[in-house]
Order: sequence, then structure tokens, then C-alpha cells
Amino acid sequence: MKKDIYEKYEIIDAHSHIFPEKIAEIATESIGNFYEMPMTGYGVSEKLIESGKKIGVSRYLVCSTATTPHQISAINHFISTECEAHPEFYGFGTTHADSENLNADIEEIISLGLHGVKLHPDFQKFNADSPEAYKIYERIEGKLPLLIHCGDNRYDFSAPHRIANIHKDFPKLKILAAHLGGYQRWDDAEKLLVANDTLKFDVSSSLAFMSPEKAAHLIHTYGSENCFFGSDFPMWSHEDELERFFALGLTEEENRMILAENFKRFLGL
Repeated sequence: MKKDIYEKYEIIDAHSHIFPEKIAEIATESIGNFYEMPMTGYGVSEKLIESGKKIGVSRYLVCSTATTPHQISAINHFISTECEAHPEFYGFGTTHADSENLNADIEEIISLGLHGVKLHPDFQKFNADSPEAYKIYERIEGKLPLLIHCGDNRYDFSAPHRIANIHKDFPKLKILAAHLGGYQRWDDAEKLLVANDTLKFDVSSSLAFMSPEKAAHLIHTYGSENCFFGSDFPMWSHEDELERFFALGLTEEENRMILAENFKRFLGL
């Protein structure tokens, strides 16, 4: 991709993952095995920045997921430390529906200066709209936004209908529905999810799996003002994802909104 094509845009990566150096390769390999696809690298901060610099990314939403409750605090402290070391990072913490002390988890996320909560119900093995998960949303509604993995044909944990239930039952909770609202379940997502001031979407791990026409249609259905660019690094390289994004043939204004402006507006940056 020619450098002058992307230099005219501010670019924010609204969905990326990082892990501690000592487990990064294993964690990345585990993700690849889960999705049965090769990763583009491994998820450490330096590799993320190296990849993002190739397209001029200015900021990154960074996160990681606690697959068991005992990992929560360690992950949150790790994300916080990485954000202190890298001012371009915008960190989201994590918790788990099986946590025995959600109040402490949320208080820690806030005290560490993190800006939201990331959940991956498929990894964490709980229904996104379960009573246990609702206890999380009760504690963060109006306080912290939620980035949540959505969709997978193999599981029902984060199916679009569950995301719709969360949005209905917690109308003041800011939700960023990953993967255009439903990885592999985009038709269901289009039918069930309606964007508004509190429900937005990122395009990560979506553009590689559908035609540019289908992706553009879905973005226009939700509204270009309601979608964010995201890489899902280390699953994809920034160069490849940006090339796929520009292949959608959106307008200059839509490109600017999705690549940075919508994210900044939604999170008050």
C-alpha cells in the first residue's frame, strides 16, 4: 500500500491484544489453535507498535482476556503497566463472570487508570447474557464501556441475540460489539443489532471473511458513524487490514470517521 494513501488519515486501532513477553508466543499460538488459522506474529507491545507504524497508527485500544478468575488482577496490572510505558495505548481491563469479587475487580480497573472492560464469552465460557454476566454490566453501566467479542458458528456464548439482550437490558452501557457484531454470524447480527449512542461496532476479524460489498453493506446498515477500525492484532497485520478496509470503496468522510473520529467521539478522547 502506498504510504501517501494512509498518511492523510488519522488511524486508531480500536481492537488489539497484548500479552506478557514470557507467555506471548504460547498465548498467540493458543488463539491460532482456537480459531484454526495462522497468526501474523505474536502479541507483545513492541510487535504491535511495529505493525501499526507501517500504516501510521496513532493510538491502540489494548486488552487481554482472563480465561479464569485468578488471572484477572495480573492481567489488569500488566495492561496498566504497558499503558504507562506506551502513551499511545488506551487500556481496557478484564474480569470474569465467575469472579467472586466483581466489586474489587471493577474498582481495580478504575484505580489502575484503565478505560473499559474486555470480555470474550467464548474463551471465558459463559453466556454473554447470563445472570452472572449481568452482575458485571450492573457494576459498569454508566462508568466503563464494554468491548465484547461477538459471534462464532461453533458456540452460542456470544451470539448476536445475546448481545441484543444486553443492549436492551442495559441501555446506558456503552457497548463496542467486536467483529461487526457477530464473527461468522453477520446475517444474524444485521437482523438483531441496531446501533445507537451506546452500541457501536468494530470491523476487526470481519473483512477477511466477506466480500467488500457485503462488508460495506453491513457498515451502512449500522451507520458509518457507528463503526471503528480495528486489527485484532496479532491475528492480522495492520497493512493487510487497512488494505481490506480501503477495498470497501467508502467515501473520504466515511474513511475518516471509521479510522479514528468515531472512536474518539464514543470514548470522549
